[in-house]
Amino acid sequence: MISKSTIDAVFDAARVEEVIGDFVNLKKSGTNYKGLSPFVNEKTPSFMVSPVKQIWKDFSSGKGGNAIAFLMEHEHFSYPEAIRYLAKKYGIEIEETAQSNEEKEQLNEKESMYIVSEYAKKYFQQTLTQSEEGKAIGLSYFKERGFTDATIQEFGLGYSPDKWEAFTNEALGKGYSLEYLEKTGLTIVKEDKRFDRFKGRVMFPILSMSGRVLGFGGRILTNDKKAAKYLNSPESDIYHKSKVLYGISHAKQEIAKKDNCFLVEGYTDVIQMHQTGIKNVVASSGTALTPDQIRLISRLTKNITMLFDGDAAGIRASFRGVDLILEAGMNVRVCPLPDGEDPDSFARKNTLEQLERYFEQNATDFIRFKANMLMGEAKNDPIKKADLIRDMVQSIAKIPDAIQTEIYVQECARIMDISEEVLFNSLAQVNRKEIADANKKYTEERKKLEVVHSESPEVLPTIDILYMLERKIIEILLLYGNVEEQFIELLYETNEDNEIIEVEHKIVQKVHERIYLSLQEDEVQLTNPIFKRLYADIIDYYNHNDWSLEAYLKRLDLELSKEVTSIIMEDERESLHKWETQNIFVKQKEQGIAQYVTENILTLRMYLVNGLIEKYKSRLDHADQERSMEMLSTIMDYTGLMKAFAKRLGQVTARFRPMN
Repeated sequence: MISKSTIDAVFDAARVEEVIGDFVNLKKSGTNYKGLSPFVNEKTPSFMVSPVKQIWKDFSSGKGGNAIAFLMEHEHFSYPEAIRYLAKKYGIEIEETAQSNEEKEQLNEKESMYIVSEYAKKYFQQTLTQSEEGKAIGLSYFKERGFTDATIQEFGLGYSPDKWEAFTNEALGKGYSLEYLEKTGLTIVKEDKRFDRFKGRVMFPILSMSGRVLGFGGRILTNDKKAAKYLNSPESDIYHKSKVLYGISHAKQEIAKKDNCFLVEGYTDVIQMHQTGIKNVVASSGTALTPDQIRLISRLTKNITMLFDGDAAGIRASFRGVDLILEAGMNVRVCPLPDGEDPDSFARKNTLEQLERYFEQNATDFIRFKANMLMGEAKNDPIKKADLIRDMVQSIAKIPDAIQTEIYVQECARIMDISEEVLFNSLAQVNRKEIADANKKYTEERKKLEVVHSESPEVLPTIDILYMLERKIIEILLLYGNVEEQFIELLYETNEDNEIIEVEHKIVQKVHERIYLSLQEDEVQLTNPIFKRLYADIIDYYNHNDWSLEAYLKRLDLELSKEVTSIIMEDERESLHKWETQNIFVKQKEQGIAQYVTENILTLRMYLVNGLIEKYKSRLDHADQERSMEMLSTIMDYTGLMKAFAKRLGQVTARFRPMN
């Protein structure tokens, strides 16, 4: 179990903008940062990070919280895993305390699989560098590929002994469960037999964006025709091949920095490019490119450069993946390598400067590249040329940006020596169904928003007023609870003529004290379960600690952290719309905190009292005469209170209304 001192040190060191910046391409926006949501596909930013408050909010998915919450949501870390990740990132030594058997049992299945996979990575690394077999076979192979010791260490390369149960027996001897060895695919179990999946192979650990071991790729070095050259871990709860890009953990920062991602096919392509100095490179690991893999890249950049080995058949096979990239609204460039070269061999033969110069001079926009390539194949054959036009139109139809689409149509018309009108007509035919579907959806959405006029009374959407009022109370406590303000109390006193008059008294209080005393006076309790928990917790925190929003957030569980973040980041949503560019200026609550507090408390009181009045009214018809008289008297008292509240609310509003 991680000690409290370690957790405190991690929280003190971690900066939310730095942590999230490893996964999301953030851009400065005033005092905050913004970017595309890493949880949903979107074209305009709805993801906000506040360095001042050390929190983030994704307005698309509703998620939010601190740095720990982000790792738990985005990487599906447990709380301890998130702490360990940040400790490693910031170079903090983890201090462990004794862990009970009950706590050990609480480790869930995924966590156990991650632990087993991490152990396997270390085992394969040690076997590669410390065993005679590993050095003679595995290490020799990597050295022949030109990999340095530093590269081998950085990518965690290893070797699995050419014995049926070497790894499995070692893992079981260390106390790792056969259940998780099997679930991760490291061990194959058949009836009473068990054996290593990756027997006699060099090993490539496959990591998540955050650096967790998800699975392995193993390459056999013998000429056994019955065995697959490359073997990957099977699908599991932690490894989904279609959602993983090899090298993304090592490349993420450089991809965001260079605003471009090189896409290759194999493990050694990535490693060799990285070693030469091109570090913004990932591989699809031999699988056809998938939307999930594209989405991983889109979190870091909108630009992809695909490196092809020059084989025409291989390039054509990649066209579908490129169409998916275009459909995602991303920019694609392709760079064919010289004949006989792949990214691995080409990187070995060239320096960083030579590689960068070659890519700069030979990378071409994909649409133009595809048009030129297919045009060369069609030559003067009219049938092939017609097929080419259809093929090109299919790709252009994937592009969501209208301006970009028109530019590509013009360019393709020039290359293929055909009128733009023909291409636009073909494009319209391809898009007809999509446009019809989009129009239908748009019409349905518009109908939902339209006010329905009929003979019956207009039906308006129901708003949960009590929820909104209670939420405002929590918002005030979080943002302004420690602020001292001058409040006005109305007290009844007797004057010299023995008349009862209303007298204003000015009192200076902290906002949280004012709210607590006001609600306590009326014996008001919040009704929403989460708000009720938060209210009690916030008041207790104010009473026992010096207020710090950042410190307060650290102690909350994921549910409360998400709710708190949603509340305090609500105002940041306005900055996403850039209202000020349209001469629309949103009033800041800081301009009148006392008024804001008083109005919300009075409005909450009025709402609750009105609820009591309605409750008594509904019971009048079912009560006897004596009981009815009592209820009418109570209703009259509450009605008088409502008038007093209304008068007071009007006075507060008038008092703080700016003069013309």
